[in-house]
Amino acid sequence: MAALAKALTQSHFKTTREVRNLGNLTFTSATSRVLNLSQVYVFYADDPTYKEQPFFENSQLNRAIILKHSLRVNERGLYHNQRRQVTKVILPFDPHDLRLGGRSFFIDQIGFDQTLKTYLNMDDPGKSPDVRILKYLDQLPSLDPFLVRDTLARKGVKPALCYLRLSSADLTRMASFTSAEIERLVLEAIGVDAGKASLKLGNKILSDKLDLELRPLQKALGMSDEEFRDGIFSWRGFLYYKWRHVELQDELREVLTGLGSYQPSGSFDELTKDYLRKARPRIARGVVDTLTRAGRTLHSYDTAYNALVRSRDPAPFRRFLFNGLSLFAELGNSIGTLNHVSSFWTFRMQKTQNGRKQLSSAEFADIMMDFEASLAHAIKNRHSQNN
Repeated sequence: MAALAKALTQSHFKTTREVRNLGNLTFTSATSRVLNLSQVYVFYADDPTYKEQPFFENSQLNRAIILKHSLRVNERGLYHNQRRQVTKVILPFDPHDLRLGGRSFFIDQIGFDQTLKTYLNMDDPGKSPDVRILKYLDQLPSLDPFLVRDTLARKGVKPALCYLRLSSADLTRMASFTSAEIERLVLEAIGVDAGKASLKLGNKILSDKLDLELRPLQKALGMSDEEFRDGIFSWRGFLYYKWRHVELQDELREVLTGLGSYQPSGSFDELTKDYLRKARPRIARGVVDTLTRAGRTLHSYDTAYNALVRSRDPAPFRRFLFNGLSLFAELGNSIGTLNHVSSFWTFRMQKTQNGRKQLSSAEFADIMMDFEASLAHAIKNRHSQNN
């Protein structure tokens, strides 16, 4: 595959660099691919916890937009290795008006230390705790707030919760799913007006409004204020992962169909033809295995929640909320990888629709190698089981 990658890098096809308006990120806080600290600054700069528990010590970084980025062919020279997905840091000129743009760099690109000295006035990047945090983020497949919080906590870094809120778009899309999930609990608890009550309770859990109406739940779970706050964050995380797992099943069905049927334009050299013949089923199996692994992890949540709802036994669910954060790393990696495959496939396929030119064989092979790199763990496990 290395030979093919080199051939593609040296090929004559070009990917048009699209200018993305930062203004489109104005209302995005945290999604699986974007961590918008600029928006956090605009909305929470006066919050005491914002200043007491910052994400970064450097004020520019603490207002940055950090996102996962698939390198274009003309960007791959910024790395010595054959990386495909990297982490991009954008420093807005004005957090209050992202349309003005900003400066950007990739974490661990060639000349990374000098870039930090120039852009952020760092004397010794190698000793900076902020740089360590950047590298932790770079190692993650996703920037969803639950995986980020768990990863940083393991490293002894605990930014305030205001930095790690779901985007308003995700919250809106999750609302009906969460309401249906909570409805079973509300029915057991009050038995009437379950629809309205579950929607209201679900919205409070998603928006972190831990007011008096949640006190009965806190009391039933036997949690202190701090434990309940962390427990609700954990619950919100599992609701998010379960919601994405359900949505991904439909999204990835389209990907799996396309993997088997998409015909690139132009002629195929033997190297590319042989690679695509082997890669298509390999990637499909990796997608299915990763989705299945995430489902098994989520089953432990369902078991604990069912004990609370059906048996009215809060102990298993309470234990699960305490210990559930330990599952975020596995879930976040699986869901993050699948999010990338789904969103990148949709993005590239949309560019070929509405009469636009089909992908060439070289371009399609390049996408397949991106997916193989993302699914490397699942593909390796499958290969080990077959040997």
